[in-house]
Amino acid sequence: EDAPKSAIKVEEVRSGAAKVGRNDPCPCGSGKKYKNCHGKS
Repeated sequence: EDAPKSAIKVEEVRSGAAKVGRNDPCPCGSGKKYKNCHGKS
């Protein structure tokens, strides 16, 4: 059951990504700055 919950959580993070500043910690929990993690584009 944990895997589907994790997948849902990641999807929520992506949909709310605009609220995260580029230099803020990435909400995925990696500890990296957002711009160096999920903020790459």
